[in-house]
Amino acid sequence: MVYIAHIREKDGKIQTVKEHLIEVKEGCEQLGGKIGASHLAGLAGWLHDLGKNTTAFKNYIQLAVAAANDGDTRAPKRGSVDHSTAGGRLVYRRYHKKSTKNTDKMAAEWIANCIISHHQGLRDFIDPGKTSPFLKRVDEKKEADIEQGYEQANAVFFEQHTEAEMDAYFANAAAELEQLIAVMQKYKLPRITCSLLIKYIFSCLIDADRTNSRQFEEEEAAEAAEDHAPFFKRSYKALMKKLDEMDEAEDADHPINRLRREMSLQCDTFALRPSGIYTLSIPTGGGKTLASLRYALKHAIETGKQRIIYIVPYTTIIEQNAQEIRDILQEHDMILEHHSNVIEESDPPEKVEEAEAYDIRRKKIKLAKDTWDRPIIFTTMVQFLNTFYAKGTRNVRRLHQLSNAVIIFDEVQSVPIKCISLFNAALNFLHAFGRSSLLLCTATQPALDGVKHRLQLKEDAEMIENLDEVGRSFKRVEVVDRTTPSGWKAEELADFVLDRMDEIDSTLVILNTKSAVRKLFAELEKRQISGDCDARLFHLSTNMCAAHRKDVLKELIKALAAEEKERVICVSTQLIEAGVDISFECVVRSLAGLDSIAQAAGRCNRHGKEAIRNVYIIKSADEVLTHLKEISIGAEQTQRILNEMKENLKLYGGELLSKAAMQAYFSYYYALIQDDMQYHIQKLNQNIFELLELNKGYADGYLGKNGKAPELTSFSALATAEQYFEVISNVARTVLVPYNEEARELILDLNGDLKAGELGVLLRKLQPYVVNIYDHEFRKLDKNGDIQPLLHGEVLALSETAYSKQFGVETDGDGEMSLAIFG
Repeated sequence: MVYIAHIREKDGKIQTVKEHLIEVKEGCEQLGGKIGASHLAGLAGWLHDLGKNTTAFKNYIQLAVAAANDGDTRAPKRGSVDHSTAGGRLVYRRYHKKSTKNTDKMAAEWIANCIISHHQGLRDFIDPGKTSPFLKRVDEKKEADIEQGYEQANAVFFEQHTEAEMDAYFANAAAELEQLIAVMQKYKLPRITCSLLIKYIFSCLIDADRTNSRQFEEEEAAEAAEDHAPFFKRSYKALMKKLDEMDEAEDADHPINRLRREMSLQCDTFALRPSGIYTLSIPTGGGKTLASLRYALKHAIETGKQRIIYIVPYTTIIEQNAQEIRDILQEHDMILEHHSNVIEESDPPEKVEEAEAYDIRRKKIKLAKDTWDRPIIFTTMVQFLNTFYAKGTRNVRRLHQLSNAVIIFDEVQSVPIKCISLFNAALNFLHAFGRSSLLLCTATQPALDGVKHRLQLKEDAEMIENLDEVGRSFKRVEVVDRTTPSGWKAEELADFVLDRMDEIDSTLVILNTKSAVRKLFAELEKRQISGDCDARLFHLSTNMCAAHRKDVLKELIKALAAEEKERVICVSTQLIEAGVDISFECVVRSLAGLDSIAQAAGRCNRHGKEAIRNVYIIKSADEVLTHLKEISIGAEQTQRILNEMKENLKLYGGELLSKAAMQAYFSYYYALIQDDMQYHIQKLNQNIFELLELNKGYADGYLGKNGKAPELTSFSALATAEQYFEVISNVARTVLVPYNEEARELILDLNGDLKAGELGVLLRKLQPYVVNIYDHEFRKLDKNGDIQPLLHGEVLALSETAYSKQFGVETDGDGEMSLAIFG
């Protein structure tokens, strides 16, 4: 009998289970081999769809496809035939229950969990209820149809392959696990690393399975991994040509430009060092983007890295940095931008479990996901952390692409406090197992190697020599403390800004909340009407999509650079602080963390072409920081530093932005939030780091509840950790916005008859027209009829009446600054 894995939509051709399993196994071997886990991943691939070797599943898939083709509503219920349990059960019963070796048991647990979870997400070994969802699936679930299906699938498999072949393959997998454990011990990595290894194997399975399914559906041959070395060599040559042109510019001999060249050369030389975790502390405006690219390209060439990945804090600056590099390298298709996903996995787990994509639209959506297969990728910290820790299968699919890469973290101090331990664990994993080089870029380095669950920086990790001297050479501003206990209201702040404009032509005001920004902007507009303000006003916030912000920034930069200088005032949330190459004569910054103050200062007199200019720190009376804990605590510690310096004018060398002051700030800051770094889950009174590590509390609870220890070597609560993980709390919905004619046409195209590949291209084109909005904002828009569902509700679009050219999304709410720009 021929057993069916997939049936092609357009012509009804069958892919057999045997073909699919062997092809996915080969794909898993290739991906797993990058960390020395080819057999661990390969066995997961070989057995993942074992349960399709049954008469029941064959009948199910034929009925499902026939019903879809005929438009018959009497299709079999999704998931009514379980096909993912059989492979996991085979591995567990054959290699866990019959072995006394811990490494055999551990290997069986890891592989079996990946197999039973490949449509939904990894299972808990021990859950909060002190039970084992994993054991229930692989051994304890005794329903007759499950057992009968298992026996039939097992028999069919061993008609096609010998038991000796399978046993030898598993022995190789167990030997690989022993080597991985040895690496853990060598680097003294915590037990959470085992959970990350499971996730890596799972990533290999998800990508190999989805890729093989897509290739069958689209009649594409399997492709060998592309060698990106020629591209990196061409790119390095193009970059050096650009740097040579900059050396010949009229202002090339300016002291700051000479210093930029020197630091860029140091990065080039540093690229010859072995893979590791390093820091790049170039001051703001020091040419960090091109210097880090120079290091990355040369290091990739020297060490054979497969890709370069830029991780940035904000979606708002991805397009700017990516465009700068595209303009230099001139090979646009080789650079991928990926941030807020247009499509979300929103179905509850019970509906997703066996959700083979017989719903044709759903299948197209699944196959259109980005896989991070380009040589240069720009993405956000949210997407990076989601790859390791978020629920479902979409995010983890990309995890294996982070191995053998150069990964550059821009403004690394922006890692949310609750995620610091998880972030450090991920980086240590990528260095030890993924053979990746990781570069932490910021002018304000957080002391991540000095916290609990520390980051394992290399000795002499800093790329730039004589940092204190470099900092003094780059001084372009004087920071002036104008904070008051009661704070400045919008009217008072408008007066202050306009007073400054009597002496200069451009001012940037950065406030912590969208509400405060709009109040000040409205007050300045009143002054325009009354004739008290002759400056052109600009507004920037995260209620505007990336394309909108890009257009505003373009106009703003043009106004600032005009020969006959326009008088300009820009009022913005903190999105303008990181990575935006723009310069004002004066900056006013609402009190925040000292690292944020430093970033804001980088937008003032950026290129050092003027005399020393002023950056004013004020406290806004219009901000409510109740739900912005990290900004609030950061502001308090900055105020502490300011108060200390008032009492001792020579403290920290008299410089608020000195390395010494920054170290003191992070020392104070981390001391207050040390307990928050492991990602505490209030509902469970537990933290995610512990859930993914020993999970001792749940393991002990299992013993107390069941009177015996679980027959497991792994106790981690993988599913529970993923369920509660969210990089930025309360980021609710992603909506497409009709910002311009192109956006409107692309949104209309979504309801057309699209192939999977066309859908993927369309979704990528729509990325600049995405806005993330809070739940309360979404509910208000939905109530007003301003939310339009597309693709059967998989994609949401905003009505034109709810989006303005001035402010972007209009909800009339008092929303605080949307941290969704991190997505």
